[in-house]
Amino acid sequence: QVQLRVAGGGLVQPGGSLRLSCVVSGDTEIGAMGWFRQAPGKERRFVSAIRWSPGTTYYADSVKGRFSISRDKANRAVHLQMNSLNAEDTGVYFCAAGRPITSTIATELGYRHWDQGTQVTVSS
Repeated sequence: QVQLRVAGGGLVQPGGSLRLSCVVSGDTEIGAMGWFRQAPGKERRFVSAIRWSPGTTYYADSVKGRFSISRDKANRAVHLQMNSLNAEDTGVYFCAAGRPITSTIATELGYRHWDQGTQVTVSS
């Protein structure tokens, strides 16, 4: 059984930083891992993704220059470093793993495995 476990969410003040980590367990081949978020009352949207090999990264325009994604292949983990957070970054963050092609790497269709979501709240 494939499981994704996320750590690192919580409450942070505007301008602050948080780091999310996601670890994959179980028998599955990873082509890429991604992060999506769902703001209150809105649809789930793409945030960032990274190809397992060669490590190509992708970002939504709204987080470019503030967020950084990285992977630890030995531990089957992906990390999302989030800096300069603002209220618009508030939401439930989801980690996903799968084998997306280029056209689906920024869409939910590209991922087969998901965690249950982790709350990130940016508020003073």
